[in-house]
Amino acid sequence: MSDIKKIAIMTGGGDCPGLNPVIRAVVKTAILKYGLEVVGIRHGYHGLYHGDFVNLGLDDVQEIISKGGTILYSSNKDNLFKYPVRDEKGDIVKDAEGNIVYEDVSDVGVENLKKAGIDALFILGGDGTLTSGRDFARKGVNVIGIPKTIDNDLAFTDYTFGFDTAIGVATDGLDRVRTTGMSHHRIMVVEIMGRGAGWMTLHAGIAGAADVILIPEIPYDINKVAEKIKEDKANGKEFSIVAVSEGAKSLTGEQVILKVREDSPDPIRLGGVGSVVADKLEELVGSEARATTLGHIQRGGSPTVHDRVLSSRYGYAAVELAMKGGFGRMVALQGDKITSVSLEDVIGQQTKNVTPDNELVTLAKAMGVCFGD
Repeated sequence: MSDIKKIAIMTGGGDCPGLNPVIRAVVKTAILKYGLEVVGIRHGYHGLYHGDFVNLGLDDVQEIISKGGTILYSSNKDNLFKYPVRDEKGDIVKDAEGNIVYEDVSDVGVENLKKAGIDALFILGGDGTLTSGRDFARKGVNVIGIPKTIDNDLAFTDYTFGFDTAIGVATDGLDRVRTTGMSHHRIMVVEIMGRGAGWMTLHAGIAGAADVILIPEIPYDINKVAEKIKEDKANGKEFSIVAVSEGAKSLTGEQVILKVREDSPDPIRLGGVGSVVADKLEELVGSEARATTLGHIQRGGSPTVHDRVLSSRYGYAAVELAMKGGFGRMVALQGDKITSVSLEDVIGQQTKNVTPDNELVTLAKAMGVCFGD
């Protein structure tokens, strides 16, 4: 058993349903089974840098299993290994060419952990957050990674918590626009989250009986999509449902960019492809088209039963891994078992993407779904 007395837990990157159940499982297992002290680091790496630590007891996690978001808050702008330099006014410093000036302040985070007497750091996050987790492990911090993304695109784990909840919300959105599409004989386009991976749109599109599914991995020809809808109209179907990932690409490889945030490690913000597709289809098909962007409602709300159970499994397994000294590793679901993999192996790997010959793509096409290819 590892000589662990006091642990810390933090959440980084975008929030998602299931974070609170993980926190709850970690705290309850650590305290009730092993008698450990537990500290929460608020606002992700921002809190690690500024020492925003709070004690977590059983009362703090008693009623959070059904709550979305994270009681520890989060941030996706704070990479301590590449931290924007700010002047006395708090403004970001730029060089003579207008480029942001960065510095490595990770030693401050390491020192804050030492001052607080933290023996192990539990990091809940996706690829970006866990990349920093790996880097802190290289600096000697006892890190345990817990995978988090509603996109379900992390390598080495079959499912991440939050995915089931998010696709449920997306499917409900498709179900709801179907009735107005039927009533007004419209083309209803629903934009679903998914920057580089189409798992959410693929699952929701099948479950929501979409006529067209557009995902980042399969570049689409808008003319083929229009042909599909025209064919359906000729066969008596007066409305169409189109599910499109926010990161869907046209044949030229272009994605629709909503804005750029210079102060973020991941500055590109995608969004608006749903409106682009709807406008083009209205022009090509001649039927009224409306676009709905589900946006952050897919991240919010109470996690499903599946996600509550999966999150609890991850949290428990993470504590067990720490007590066995399995640092520098990430807990992962492989098949029906929770196991662990090295962060060194996870980070830098290509994300888990939908392949054109994936079983779900094949069955959708067999049922007449168009992917625009």
